[in-house]
Amino acid sequence: MKKLAVILLTGLTCMTLLAGCGKEEAPVETVAINELESTPQETTPPPAETQPETETVNEDLPPEEGMVKSTLTGEWISGDLENQRPIAVMIPNENACLPQYGISNADILYECSVEGNMTRLMAVFKDWRNMDRIGNIRSCRDYYVYWAKEWDAVYCHIGGPFYILDIINDPTTNNITGAVLASDSSQKKGLVDAAFYRTDDRKAPHNAYTSGDRILSAIQKLGYSETYTENYTGDHFQFASASSPNTLEQYSGLISASKIDLSGPYPMTKTYFEYNESDGLYYRFQGMQSGDKKHIDGANNQQLAFKNVIVQIAHYENRDSNGYLGFQCHDDTKDGYFFTNGKGIHVRWKKTSDYGATRYYDDDGNEIVLNPGKTNICIIKDGISFDAE
Repeated sequence: MKKLAVILLTGLTCMTLLAGCGKEEAPVETVAINELESTPQETTPPPAETQPETETVNEDLPPEEGMVKSTLTGEWISGDLENQRPIAVMIPNENACLPQYGISNADILYECSVEGNMTRLMAVFKDWRNMDRIGNIRSCRDYYVYWAKEWDAVYCHIGGPFYILDIINDPTTNNITGAVLASDSSQKKGLVDAAFYRTDDRKAPHNAYTSGDRILSAIQKLGYSETYTENYTGDHFQFASASSPNTLEQYSGLISASKIDLSGPYPMTKTYFEYNESDGLYYRFQGMQSGDKKHIDGANNQQLAFKNVIVQIAHYENRDSNGYLGFQCHDDTKDGYFFTNGKGIHVRWKKTSDYGATRYYDDDGNEIVLNPGKTNICIIKDGISFDAE
């Protein structure tokens, strides 16, 4: 087991949070034609076996006409979705709220602490219009909004503390909320009650959900653009091709990562990932659960699984006696780790503007290349280590 220590920048002061928060191929032996026997024996060849013709599929070409590569996953999606804005949904992550619904459909999943040891998730969906049940849904934290802005996503939440006021009131923030701020009932930006509904299968506040049709209706009611706005850079992750995946073997000092254990940074959820070599995915588990630790989507009984896992180390501060936290979203630069295909490397991350993408660089200063598929981004407090083995 390798404990990955957090690398602290020397001379880093507690900055004001929340301006925002080839291998060479072996030579092939060849035999010249004139070196072969010139007079082969005359024999009757055996009848050739008839083999069924197999069609070779080029994974680097669209499987159907009109498909495009998703900027979130690098996978093929319908061309009808190319310019559709994603939604980013705030989802609680504690025993009382499990299972969550629709979460396995998220293209990007963020996890970060909110109060003390409690974490919350933000699920980013590109193809959301036909989803029947998404959630459950909880309140906003300002640093999540800055991550949502990277994708030009419509941010969905139910209320939040007064710390969110500046970013929610920003005219470029397109949010949908199901409650006014507890501290100021006059703050009704993005309020659409009908965008959310409550069920009777569990107690409040863990029983609030939304759906694709409700979100679409709210977007239209609030006059938000259904397609990308002028703020979207259209340039985020770099992806390897399906035919030439990034094995990370080009790097020295690779980290073995068949298991990534984040129970140190996340002592409440005890999140960890196990790599499945047969399909090349990291399966997500939560140690807080009794019995089966698999993180399951209640809508389809599927375990959450990711092609890429990014651990992003960020400066943080305690804001008050209630334990509310603030995290540094904008920085140049901080440390992190990138895991894919059972291996990992150290990276540095950088985000320079609200709508600018958080970019991740290897130790040579090159932007990392992800493999096509879903990504889990885990933001952890600086000064706390985690394990990989």
